[in-house]
Amino acid sequence: DRRRLIGTAPDATAAETDEALRALAGGWRRWDEVGGTARAAVLDRAADLIEAAMPDLLFLLAREAGRTLADGVSEVREAADFCRWYATLARAHFAAPRVLPGPTGERNTWALGGRGVFACISPWNFPLSICIGQITAALAAGNAVAAKPAEQTPLIAARAVALLRDAGVPPDALRLLPGDGAVGARLVGDPRIAGIAFTGGTETARHIARQLAERPGPIIPLIAETGGVNAMIVDSSALP
Repeated sequence: DRRRLIGTAPDATAAETDEALRALAGGWRRWDEVGGTARAAVLDRAADLIEAAMPDLLFLLAREAGRTLADGVSEVREAADFCRWYATLARAHFAAPRVLPGPTGERNTWALGGRGVFACISPWNFPLSICIGQITAALAAGNAVAAKPAEQTPLIAARAVALLRDAGVPPDALRLLPGDGAVGARLVGDPRIAGIAFTGGTETARHIARQLAERPGPIIPLIAETGGVNAMIVDSSALP
């Protein structure tokens, strides 16, 4: 029933996007330095909070995204599962350096860390689970996140980000930037973005890939899920 107003979400302006990226670019190293174990604890708390918020999330999923209650329940469960899955990977891969074999007696270690600021661009058809999945993957690996949800479902994304903040994700590690494709285009073209996770149309993904290819400097990882086909154009140090 489109006559029923459930909330408002103004598009992020260019100035707001710049302020958010400035904060994230300045804060991601602090989030990276807390370590995989501490980040995992935050994500586990987020899973508990998401499950506890089931009634509110079901309301938003039904009213904003048109989800049935059964599909809404599945999506909330999947969002919580994403948090716990990436918490497990954070502990396994980001808690401490790995010791590598040293055939001549030397001691070598290999440590994984964040890349910087990831833009996470999520779709309308899984507005909670994919939104949470993209964000928590990037956070688990020590990155900060600029979350750009689908323009049709900003209220669900706002609730998701609020729950992650309540779990302990600091403001300079996660910002919400709602809006249409213009907001996404500003993120893709900004040199402070160190990687992109995208779920959506194939043509949009190709456009993003072309934009990234034209940027000077290091290759920017793009993790894209489009049209039921997963494609990864990614540096090996990007996400777990």
